Amino acid sequence: MRLDAHQHFWRYDAPQYPWIPPGSPLQRDWLPADLGALQAPLGFSGSIAVQARQTPAESDWLLGLADASPSILGVVGWVDLRASGVTAELDRLARHPRFVGVRHVVQDEPDPGFLLGEAFLRGLAQLEPRRLTYDLLVFPEQLPACVEVVKRFPRQRFVLDHLAKPRVRARLLEPWARQMRELASQPNVHCKVSGLITEGNHETWTASDFTPYLDVVWEAFGARRLMFGSDWPVCLLAGSYAQVFELVRNHLDKRPAEERDAVLGGNARAFYLERGGPE
Repeated sequence: MRLDAHQHFWRYDAPQYPWIPPGSPLQRDWLPADLGALQAPLGFSGSIAVQARQTPAESDWLLGLADASPSILGVVGWVDLRASGVTAELDRLARHPRFVGVRHVVQDEPDPGFLLGEAFLRGLAQLEPRRLTYDLLVFPEQLPACVEVVKRFPRQRFVLDHLAKPRVRARLLEPWARQMRELASQPNVHCKVSGLITEGNHETWTASDFTPYLDVVWEAFGARRLMFGSDWPVCLLAGSYAQVFELVRNHLDKRPAEERDAVLGGNARAFYLERGGPE
């Protein structure tokens, strides 16, 4: 079964999505029917919907979509992990069978050590007892904090979004590659093969631009801790859903069938839906 481990939905409203570029194809509603039309020809059975707003209403809205759309197999929502009422809020959301994890847009936080703040760590500690995952959304300069935080919570299941957004346009591998290997040395961390084409030149990228970065994560994480994510509809800034899928599938072409199946769906199912523990 093919499963997209990372995509978004929204009803477009400019004040709620200030990060969406003016004049881009993202400035419209993107909903489950739009995604289904793209996934069906490629053999996908469903997806994990990930938060795109840092508001208390976001998680409930995504869960409402999931109630009406069987193809939304899980929701990674937003919860203010620093709030005094975080325990009650996590209990409430975790009662929904499709609420599978939490994400914070750490890449927008000016403090490179945001993840290590006392209040944030206190909230993060509430996830593992509720069998909830945590998505790490960071830039490369925030990877050292990621390494430290995943070591502090060895039983918490983490997944790194978008390969930490390496500097593809600048063709920089280091220190990103070294830090990715250090992060991958912790067995409770997975990585989404997602968000790459928007880190390249939006108009002129070719598959070879991304090969060095894909090679690093394959060597670091291996076939059992990588999962395909489209980052749709954000990917439309640089290419189509089919192009994103083909980039990853072509990179997997020479791998055994069981490894291809794992990256294109099996790993995401185990991580998010079967709530598997660290390997």
